[in-house]
Amino acid sequence: MGNPKWKNETVVTEFILLDLGNGPELDSLIFLVFLSIYFVTITGNTFIVVLVVTNQHLHTPMYFFLGNLACLEICYSSNILPRMLLSYVSGNRSISVSGCFTQYYFFGCLAAAECYLLATMSYDRYLAVCEPLHYLSHMDTKLCLLLAAASWVSGFLSNSILTFLISNLDFCGPNEIDHFFCDSFPLMKLSCSDTEVAGFVTSVVAGVCSLPPFLLTFSSYLYIIVTVVRIPSTTGRKKAFSTCSSHLIVVILFYWSILAVYVLPYHNTQMSSNKVFSVFYTILTPLVNPLIYSLRNKEVKEALKK
Repeated sequence: MGNPKWKNETVVTEFILLDLGNGPELDSLIFLVFLSIYFVTITGNTFIVVLVVTNQHLHTPMYFFLGNLACLEICYSSNILPRMLLSYVSGNRSISVSGCFTQYYFFGCLAAAECYLLATMSYDRYLAVCEPLHYLSHMDTKLCLLLAAASWVSGFLSNSILTFLISNLDFCGPNEIDHFFCDSFPLMKLSCSDTEVAGFVTSVVAGVCSLPPFLLTFSSYLYIIVTVVRIPSTTGRKKAFSTCSSHLIVVILFYWSILAVYVLPYHNTQMSSNKVFSVFYTILTPLVNPLIYSLRNKEVKEALKK
């Protein structure tokens, strides 16, 4: 519910992002850590995009989706980390109201798109491992383009309604956001409007965007693991398990943190833990994805050698 004592205060024109809530003595260290993460993330994912585009041997459905994921991770990281790094350098942690809503819009769109894209990639791997004789007939160019486009479009459409609801809330009181980027629940916490509908819709949309893709992804990998167990060669089983387990770990970390923040009932006391969870899916996942999904693959290693 809205807080009546805020009604007569000045309308907020900018927000202050408190980032991770660390003390000034840790600012330099955190800046260096996140700068390194951002550099590796952008370099690694850009390199994957270049490899996939330029190398004919990587013009397959798997690497087409991987290239899409790498592009998404570049946008994802660039939506959050540059502003955060700049705030540590300049000491200015303010962001305009329009800039805040814009950051939230693209963050939500890209997060939802990643859920759908990871599910698409898991389905591609399921067909390749469990239905190899029908793989080429099912996963043709038309279907690849359709699945990739559906992932991007669904992601961008799903967050439009949330951004509309939150941007139409009234902000007339405190303007300090206890987070390192503009997110839905920290923003709603500052509103002097009734946020019950916006909070409910946020949880529903987050559940729709994350739970079905997670179940599809998890089911696909379960079928893959069952198929791999039946491989007669011990070396083949170890190699397949190594790749599948790495993918599954990244997927579980990503979805677990998303679900913990947006789908579980929200309480103010969760803010510190929510920031920790948010680091997983906004900063660490884009860093790890290029390493897990590509550098362990034989085709990518051969392309790098060439």
